[in-house]
Amino acid sequence: METGFVVVEKVGGKSTVTRCFSKYPLKFIIPKKGDCISCGLTIGTGCTTVLTTQASTKVYKSVGSKVSEQVLESRIESNAFLVIIPDPVTCFSTARYSQKQVFRVVSDSSLVIVDWITSGRHESGEKWDFNLYKSTNHIFLEGDQPLFLDSILLEQGSMTSIAERMQDYQVIAMVVLLGDGKIKEINQGSWLLGCRPKLKHAQHQVQEDMKRMMSQQFYSPSSTLRSHTKTSSDHGMPKPALIASCSVFGPKGIGMVVRIAAMTTESVYSFLRHQLASLEPLLGASPYH
Repeated sequence: METGFVVVEKVGGKSTVTRCFSKYPLKFIIPKKGDCISCGLTIGTGCTTVLTTQASTKVYKSVGSKVSEQVLESRIESNAFLVIIPDPVTCFSTARYSQKQVFRVVSDSSLVIVDWITSGRHESGEKWDFNLYKSTNHIFLEGDQPLFLDSILLEQGSMTSIAERMQDYQVIAMVVLLGDGKIKEINQGSWLLGCRPKLKHAQHQVQEDMKRMMSQQFYSPSSTLRSHTKTSSDHGMPKPALIASCSVFGPKGIGMVVRIAAMTTESVYSFLRHQLASLEPLLGASPYH
């Protein structure tokens, strides 16, 4: 018995899929303009869940002002651990895309989020050529207490394009780490250590790692202090291939956010593989390998 078939016929002068069937493990996807996807997750007490993707999320060209949307609502119960580690979003030329992720946690929930986007299909000559990208991440503690509210908006402007604003950078990413719960089981040498008594130490280590990395990018050992100070007219200084920063949030600094801008997708994959490697004992596999 066949596992799938597709019928394409002329409808209104256009080639149109009129019949489509598939069954596991095969799946045909017929893209529609302005798709809207809404998902809900509940991670029960003491459970661990990993949500990932098989490849990048592709957002196709939009028609008119239609926006493709994706919404994820998650509830993470006591001593539960949710890890969201997708491949990046890739928006095609003229695409319009909006995603919103809402997480409701309790005091001993644990959460890791990776949220990132590439500039587009480089092989087709597309770099930051989409019309709209919006990504919102909200974390609420014990019901409706705002803990982390973040939104990124990239939209083509009348004065400057997204590509002009992003210059040579082709990827932007964000990593959020929250809570003690099961993260306390991770090796103490890792910056993912989330056990509250040692969180400040872990956060300090992240900040020091970021400082070291950025110092190596921006400063040359042989340079003088004066040469480190660049004016806006000084274009002789090479841009770092990857920029990263981190900051803490929430009461007593229970959460941390890391932000990344990079010139290549592979450099971000490498960064994530290195920084998330300590999750392997909990997940059974190292993320992004």
